[in-house]
Amino acid sequence: MSRRTPALIAAAVLLPLALTACSSSDGDNATGDKASEKSDGFPYTVTNCGVTTTFKAPPKRVVTMNQHVTEIMLELGLAKSLVGTAYLDDKVLPKYEKDYASVPVLAKKYPSYEQVLAANPDFVYGGYGSAFTAGDGRGREAFKKSGIETRLNTESCAEADTPMETLYEEVREVGRTFGVTDRAEAWVKQAKADNAATAEKLKDLKPLPVFVYDSGDKTAFTAGGKGIGNELIKRAGGTNIFADLDKPFGDASWENVVARKPEVVVIYNYGSTTVEQKKKRLLTDPALADVPAIKNKRFAVMPLSDAVLGVRVPAAVEKLAAQLHPAATTS
Repeated sequence: MSRRTPALIAAAVLLPLALTACSSSDGDNATGDKASEKSDGFPYTVTNCGVTTTFKAPPKRVVTMNQHVTEIMLELGLAKSLVGTAYLDDKVLPKYEKDYASVPVLAKKYPSYEQVLAANPDFVYGGYGSAFTAGDGRGREAFKKSGIETRLNTESCAEADTPMETLYEEVREVGRTFGVTDRAEAWVKQAKADNAATAEKLKDLKPLPVFVYDSGDKTAFTAGGKGIGNELIKRAGGTNIFADLDKPFGDASWENVVARKPEVVVIYNYGSTTVEQKKKRLLTDPALADVPAIKNKRFAVMPLSDAVLGVRVPAAVEKLAAQLHPAATTS
């Protein structure tokens, strides 16, 4: 979990909300395969997680670190701008496989600063705060000194209570940065329609108490009340029992899991520990025997890549809703 804690949690606590973007022009945006070579609407100035950058033209050579930001780029048709990528939590969506296969993988996890420089990027896009860990030599200031601009996915710094709006803004700002505003707006429009359709199916249902089990033994590493993970649960017809945890991810005591009586456990699926191993850990713990979700063996499963601030979220809401309220979503 090092990519999300403590780096992501620290970023969520320490960095200010910085989603406001401005530009000197709202001119027509480029489309087509050479969109990243166009300069309509530039210069463009944006403040992202406390760092203000002015782009005179779209970046041309991009390294992405973390799966969800890679998929944002691919969804916006920007595969040809990518010169390197790193750190998958699981597999990219099938529709991205061909484009993803065309991008060099710099490292299985995070590449070193030198590995990133070897790709000769002009832009690095990180998904978690840990992508820019200064102690590992990958701080945003270090890249800036090398003439490389950066962006951090705003879930790592946003303090707003509207994570879905934060997602829309993330996609819009990336689209604006690369001169593909029309593509970004089209995605946002469809995402809003998909979210509305799911909400309509669930409008008369009582939310179910949900406990997210990411990992952990002595304590439970879980989804807190900040970030898209909590929002996803709410929109899928659940109530996160640790919504009072003031961060996107954090540790909770097993005593509190018992006391809060979740009716469903949502297991995040990623890494080397399988879903079945996580279920076994929960089902064989005598302290959890009277928890309703454990007693009834009521589990839902989500890939970790569905539960972070990326383009999978609207579909992930629908998929989780189908697991929490199957009767309502299949009628």
